[in-house]
Amino acid sequence: MNYTFPENFIWGVATAAQQIEGGMREGGRGLSNWDVFSHIPGTISGGGVPDVACDSYHLLDRDIAMMKELGVNSYRFSFSWPRIIPDGTGEVNPEGIAYYKKLLAGLKEAGITANATMFHWDLPYALQVKGGFGNRDMTGWFLNYAKVLLDNFGEDIEYWVTFNEPIATFVGNAKGFFAPGLCDEAYARQCCHNLLVCHGETVKLFRSRNYKNAKIGIVVDVWKHYPADPENPEDVAAAAAANETEGYGMYLHPLFLGGYSRYLNAYMKEQDVMPDIMSGDFETIRQKVDFYGMNFYNVLIDDSAKQRRLAAEQSEGGNYQNRPEYHTELLDKVLKEIVEEYGIDVPLFISENGLPQVGMTDREAILDDQERIDYLDKVLKTLHKAMQGGIDVRGYYLWSLMDNFEWSAGYEHRFGIYYTDFETLERIPKKSAAWYAGVIRHNGLPE
Repeated sequence: MNYTFPENFIWGVATAAQQIEGGMREGGRGLSNWDVFSHIPGTISGGGVPDVACDSYHLLDRDIAMMKELGVNSYRFSFSWPRIIPDGTGEVNPEGIAYYKKLLAGLKEAGITANATMFHWDLPYALQVKGGFGNRDMTGWFLNYAKVLLDNFGEDIEYWVTFNEPIATFVGNAKGFFAPGLCDEAYARQCCHNLLVCHGETVKLFRSRNYKNAKIGIVVDVWKHYPADPENPEDVAAAAAANETEGYGMYLHPLFLGGYSRYLNAYMKEQDVMPDIMSGDFETIRQKVDFYGMNFYNVLIDDSAKQRRLAAEQSEGGNYQNRPEYHTELLDKVLKEIVEEYGIDVPLFISENGLPQVGMTDREAILDDQERIDYLDKVLKTLHKAMQGGIDVRGYYLWSLMDNFEWSAGYEHRFGIYYTDFETLERIPKKSAAWYAGVIRHNGLPE
């Protein structure tokens, strides 16, 4: 079968500021919530901290050269809010502006289109102590930050993303294992609502600029749950709850349909975690975007009987998380269902997709990442099938350009197609880098 993609299909790689830049207290940068959270003992697997990370703050030229070697035509990165405005509000940091201007100039020279995220989880710590996204004043703080970005970079960036994976804000405030490390669901629901209002206000600001070439959208990850047995009420309930109360439905429904779903509303009322909603909020949230970015890694099958068995195995010393089942063959189904369920009528991007190498230490074994190649091959074939079936996907961004700081997993999960030596900061292409370069060169998969 021929797996050739459309002529203008975007092939990219993705990273995030907190995960690769380092330079934590350099160039006028302020602290982020993740800087502080990661230094609390026991929060990060292996004790890793992002102070240096991949040191892209100093090795930017090398990283752009890597992208040029790959042949990508787009780079998805994020701005660091504490590097742009160290205290979240107030004085703008000229060194931070200069860093991103250098990045954009390098991308332009290399013929690589910029896809920039305004917020990829790294909130200025000065705003976190004021309540973070739980404080309604965040709408003004974020809008000011967005204005600074648009004033300085505007049409230099073709694709603007307001927020990446807003679920992280819920996890960090309701579950405790992401920054800021809180376990207050009611507060987390308010954080999520305020974040969506920030998105809507930012889209309105963007529209007021009347840019000719720049576009704006949002990225929501989809880890879609399906019941193992559609006739088993326990499996059905588990899948519905995962999708609607702690998954993508919390965001896609208000973004594309307006308001929260009946399922989520009923749950929040029952649990007494309903956020304060102001008049006009949902009209603000439901702004027309130019594209939707879907981060996809896996589909999850909820099998209540199996989960009980695996939980028992884990309690006996096993770790079922080291034996994941990947259901890449369902990406086609997921895309169709998401588009239909939420009436998404704008172009889509697969804005992140990748496979981790977990707990590996042998360099040669890490470099020979055939398992990643096999996974990516299956994803792209299924994506091609979905596009042949009418789903309007305009591009694909592989996560990630290089091994980096993977949030609570620290440096123990390696998603990069370039190996990062976190002691020497050397970058070495893995087997998957050559494979992906071939995909880009052929604009698809060889028969």
